[in-house]
Amino acid sequence: MEWMLKQDPVLLAFIFTTFAYLMTALGAAVVFCFRNVSQRWMNAMLGFAAGIMIAASFWSLLAPAIERAQGGKLPACLVVTLGFGAGALFLVGCDGAMAKVRALRNRPANRSERVRRTFLLVFAITLHNIPEGLAVGVAFGALAGAGTMDGQMLMGAMAVAMGIALQNLPEGAAVSTPLRREGMSRIKCFLIGQMSGLVEPIFGVLGAVLVIWAKPVLPYALSFAAGAMIYVVAEELLPEAQSGRSATGRLGSLGCVVGFALMMALDVGLG
Repeated sequence: MEWMLKQDPVLLAFIFTTFAYLMTALGAAVVFCFRNVSQRWMNAMLGFAAGIMIAASFWSLLAPAIERAQGGKLPACLVVTLGFGAGALFLVGCDGAMAKVRALRNRPANRSERVRRTFLLVFAITLHNIPEGLAVGVAFGALAGAGTMDGQMLMGAMAVAMGIALQNLPEGAAVSTPLRREGMSRIKCFLIGQMSGLVEPIFGVLGAVLVIWAKPVLPYALSFAAGAMIYVVAEELLPEAQSGRSATGRLGSLGCVVGFALMMALDVGLG
């Protein structure tokens, strides 16, 4: 902790978004071990990541955004609402690309269409990962915006990064395993799966630089990241965590509760 408090927030953003990318690659690597990933394991991991991201969205993003927006020209509630809504709407656009990919995957395809389908899958998942990288970068960039490296804010930023990294683990598997079922080689499935996370370090650094050099946008950026994260949780993580039999779906709910409680304990305990 002491070492990290002495480091540049942009460097920390790069380190943790790189870790998030590596978790995507690790998830994609399951094609070398299994043809299919256990539904029970997938549901528990997705639920756990959802709980962490819900808690981190408030304590690490929305609460600081409200605090920093107070005293400005616009009411704090309006600033945070605009940023939160923009983050969610950005993900709606990304989800539109994802929906097209899902529709293509459910249709019989010849070789040329399968190439097109694969390209769209990588493109859509890549778009999906952009706001996740921004969320981590914004969280670490806020450390510089605070004027001093605060231990509580650092733990909050780390929690955001860990929540996204945990989500990336099953997400990488969710990309590579369907491609394996379509008959692609394990190496190709892995390469495509891990490529989807490469944008996270890039946009993590950009997010950190943005809030450092343009401090007035910090409340908007924080709430934007929160809106994007909550949309991901509501649209993808929780529904996916509830899939399968009722007993398997409950693992997702329990994982969400455990993840939320862990994040809440970290933030409140450090407060």
